[in-house]
Amino acid sequence: MDPTRLLHAPCAPQPVKALPANPVMDRRTFLAGTGGALLAAPLAADAQQQGRVYRIGWILGSSISATVHLNDAFRQRMRELGWVEGKNIEYEIRAAEGRLERFPEIVAELLRLKVDLFFAPTNAAVAAAKNATNTVPIVTAVASDVVELGLVESLARPGGNITGLSLITLDTLAKQLQLLKEAIPRVSRVSVLRRTGGRPQPPAGSPWEQELKRAARLLRIQLQVVWVQGPEGFDDAFSTMTREHADALLVTSNYMFFLHRTRLAQLAIKARLPGMYPVSEYAEAGGLMAYAQSLRDSHRRAAVYVDKILRGAKPADLPVEHPTKFELVINLKTAKALGLTIPPSLLSRADEVIQ
Repeated sequence: MDPTRLLHAPCAPQPVKALPANPVMDRRTFLAGTGGALLAAPLAADAQQQGRVYRIGWILGSSISATVHLNDAFRQRMRELGWVEGKNIEYEIRAAEGRLERFPEIVAELLRLKVDLFFAPTNAAVAAAKNATNTVPIVTAVASDVVELGLVESLARPGGNITGLSLITLDTLAKQLQLLKEAIPRVSRVSVLRRTGGRPQPPAGSPWEQELKRAARLLRIQLQVVWVQGPEGFDDAFSTMTREHADALLVTSNYMFFLHRTRLAQLAIKARLPGMYPVSEYAEAGGLMAYAQSLRDSHRRAAVYVDKILRGAKPADLPVEHPTKFELVINLKTAKALGLTIPPSLLSRADEVIQ
């Protein structure tokens, strides 16, 4: 039996079924889920004070320009919901420029400005805000392992002042490995690039690790975890992968990796390692394949949370949502550089093919 059949594969991961051979639905428009319920929920009648301008403390790990497409997605959705900059809302944006150790001082500055809410898209930003306040609401867009890391009590009942969107579901990891195996059937040894330090990490034996190992066993893939602390360790990490005879690469979700996605893609090509990456921006930067949630969609959905809270909802009452919109992106330029032929059946199911 083909081992890839043992893993299921829906576009938006649930316990996975095989990817449909000829999907009819346009996945770019699939926005089902509890986000609709949030929009439909009744608004508190007296929540938005007449004439008040609300102040949002917006914490970025990189420069503003590095995530402009995500920032624009959030702002556009806020405008659609009735929030106009300079009229009823202001954004106090602070960018760490890749120096995540600056987050505590950024949070302290924003608290002095008496912001009404923190928009903290990533884990490290959420953790810094949580450490500084348990009263100011915090909305995230792409945090991961939020329960395992103690950021919220549960997805259904966050319990504190944090809510928003999770970055990745456990089933996504299985699907990423499956797609990598489907694209390159000969793959039997995969290096998993992970970061040590820099932000909270799920503990050893976490559901994240267990799910990845389960998927690898079903696909008859041997995993080799390669740890790196910062970009200065990339060259050594790829030397280790080459020395250990890796057939392919799986890059895990981490903000530092995202900031250096172009360099990671270049190093993978140089090492002749086909790669699966955590979001589509990596494939756009030269990575072979990416399968995960749409970051643009997550930022738009995070705006719904901000809107609800500013109108009177409590973060503790708004469940943390899983992604609903997923994208498979394949870079054929990179496939050609690696001497690979991607099966037509897989190309036909991709949301985007970079020629």
